[in-house]
Amino acid sequence: MSSDLEVSALAINVVIPQALRWTDTRRGEAFALTTLNVRLLPDGHLAVKAYGRPVGGGRGAYVSFPVPDKPELTALVSEAASRAGLLWAGHRGLG
Repeated sequence: MSSDLEVSALAINVVIPQALRWTDTRRGEAFALTTLNVRLLPDGHLAVKAYGRPVGGGRGAYVSFPVPDKPELTALVSEAASRAGLLWAGHRGLG
């Protein structure tokens, strides 16, 4: 494998367990946050944003929200990244 191979992005989507979900407001509209998008940065750290649907229904805009600094959410992100690493490491090529 070539060591100069450039991978530009590694990202996973994680469903937020019901007990950890929250709502946030953007442009006067409340959103129920249900999904985390976790990215592996070039320096090895993780970045995370939350996404969801308008509480009032409809599709709404694809708008990101910051993730609250809560130990339960930090643990979820860490566990999901570790699980994704195992899944990637065990890939079986194109199927």
